[in-house]
Amino acid sequence: MDALAALLDGPRARQAFVLRTLLDPPWSLLIRDGAPLAVVALVRGNGWLVPSDAPPIALAAGDVAVVRGPEPYLLADSPDRPPQAVVHPGEVSTDAHGAPLCDVWNLGVRTWGTRADASVVLLSGTYSMDGEVSRRLLSVLPRVAVSATETALVSLLSAEVSRDAPGQSAVLDRLLDLLLISVLRAHLTRDDAPPWYRAHADPVVGHALRLLHNSPAAPWTVASLAAACSVSRAALARRFTALVGEPPMTYLTSWRLDLAADLLRDPATTLAAVAKAVGYSTPFALSTAFKRERGLSPTAHRTP
Repeated sequence: MDALAALLDGPRARQAFVLRTLLDPPWSLLIRDGAPLAVVALVRGNGWLVPSDAPPIALAAGDVAVVRGPEPYLLADSPDRPPQAVVHPGEVSTDAHGAPLCDVWNLGVRTWGTRADASVVLLSGTYSMDGEVSRRLLSVLPRVAVSATETALVSLLSAEVSRDAPGQSAVLDRLLDLLLISVLRAHLTRDDAPPWYRAHADPVVGHALRLLHNSPAAPWTVASLAAACSVSRAALARRFTALVGEPPMTYLTSWRLDLAADLLRDPATTLAAVAKAVGYSTPFALSTAFKRERGLSPTAHRTP
């Protein structure tokens, strides 16, 4: 497993809110749902995505945007168009004056808008992500990442979104995940990708990262990791730090504690089981590391 696959193992869609929106110009949607991550695809027409804290981004048919929240953003036919509708948390929508809009704009299964044959078609899906691994992913994302190469996936999602068949929510979840992964992978191949992603191209450090992500509970040391990569301890430490931005054991500790934080959210999982799963010999050792790095105990972390 590589670092991107490990990070994406957290934000997996589970009965995600997926919606098709049909509109005619002039149109404008203010998205204030507070979602930590959203995927927006423009199937037909043209538009703009206007973050509250970044410059407007033009969208054309076939473009897919991954938007990091929870700050609001605008989707419109013009970047200065006043909101026509507002999307609130809890799948609630109103017009600009606060009047309920969901029933008024209802056009069928997972579809809303002004008319069925409107000239603009948008697809949107939102993720709810509470885990530490998910937060690690969010921390490396830009406010908006856009890809124009996902037309096949967009077509599949567009064909499925208005169907009402057994297992449909699972189909939509998986298609949404594929769109997210495709856009993020395209974004991370750019020059401004985070160091840990670029480091995967290195034959030594990339192999070391995969070993750490595949087996976080293994009793790794710099020496054992270097031996597994067929290089000297000094060479691995120097190369890993230069490419990733931190030493291998520091990276491993952070990753283990992120995994532990996620596992601790299940109240049925004991501290001993979490410690074993992430490579700590005893619950006390995990508690000490967790409190040192995060400023609170595992028990306090898992308490609502």
